[in-house]
Amino acid sequence: MIEDPHQNLSIALERMGLLRPGESFSAETLAGGVSSDILRITLPGRSPGLSFCFKRALAKLKVAADWRAPVERNHAEVEWLRVADALAPGCVPHILGEDAQAGAFAMEYLDPAAHPVWKNALRDGNIRTETAAAVARAIAAIHAGTAQRADIAQRFANDHIFYPIRLEPYLIATAAHHPDCAARLGELAETTARNKFALVHGDLSPKNILVAARGPILLDAECAWYGDPAFDLAFCLNHMLLKCLWRPQWREQYLACYDALASTYLACVGWEPRAAIEARVAHLLPGLFLGRVDGKSPAEYLGDERDKERVRRVARGFLLNPADQLTTIRDVWNMELYASS
Repeated sequence: MIEDPHQNLSIALERMGLLRPGESFSAETLAGGVSSDILRITLPGRSPGLSFCFKRALAKLKVAADWRAPVERNHAEVEWLRVADALAPGCVPHILGEDAQAGAFAMEYLDPAAHPVWKNALRDGNIRTETAAAVARAIAAIHAGTAQRADIAQRFANDHIFYPIRLEPYLIATAAHHPDCAARLGELAETTARNKFALVHGDLSPKNILVAARGPILLDAECAWYGDPAFDLAFCLNHMLLKCLWRPQWREQYLACYDALASTYLACVGWEPRAAIEARVAHLLPGLFLGRVDGKSPAEYLGDERDKERVRRVARGFLLNPADQLTTIRDVWNMELYASS
């Protein structure tokens, strides 16, 4: 007997109340990250035809390295989306249902024509500091609204998820390639894990942000964790630095987005001294920067060995001699790019 490939999917959709027993549907695989199966479900029998997204976490991520993470992170993502929607309305997709048993949930489908991915816009030269500033305000609102909240801390006590999906692949795995920086990378991982300030998205990358008329829409919060909000800002700033190598002709625009992200976010910080969180971001950033070359999730567009060496040179310099201000990192990276152009 041949197993119906949609049988488990049907069961999950029925448990969420989104599919009637015996109702037909189609499932289209959508391009996404490496950690989940993402499908567009269409119910042709509805009028008009109803479409929504179905997301199911994978135990082993789709990368060359053996990278595994608990599938219950799917529930953490749903909970993060609910909290974020309350604190920054409109900045996330609407949740339609969850099947915790299957490690899956459903959310609204957003038409790519009206909701382009920020990464694609940055790639194509549609680089606007207003978008970067809006992203900073959205994530800062979530951090501010959850700062020092014991109920949120308990609800997102996900250290067992955050370590294997973020700290280990980006910092600890990278340390194996740089013995002289290993102690510093280990220290950064420990410090980040220890700080418990606010609710963290954990994967604030341009590929997980849509640009819409209503403002930026944040996706893929399966790394959600109550911890150090410095991680979110450092993670996003890292991408602005890396994009300078992807499309060097737009280096100044990417660095302008870096400045807009940093300055807008820091202006919103009120739960702790701004200088304190800026220093943590500046300390963590070079570790994440190096991690996109020598960690478990290398940036796919960094194929040129000369570009990798540029990243290593700047990242290692700041790991061994940390800076407390984000403008210092920006300026040194800009000089590195200018010197090698």
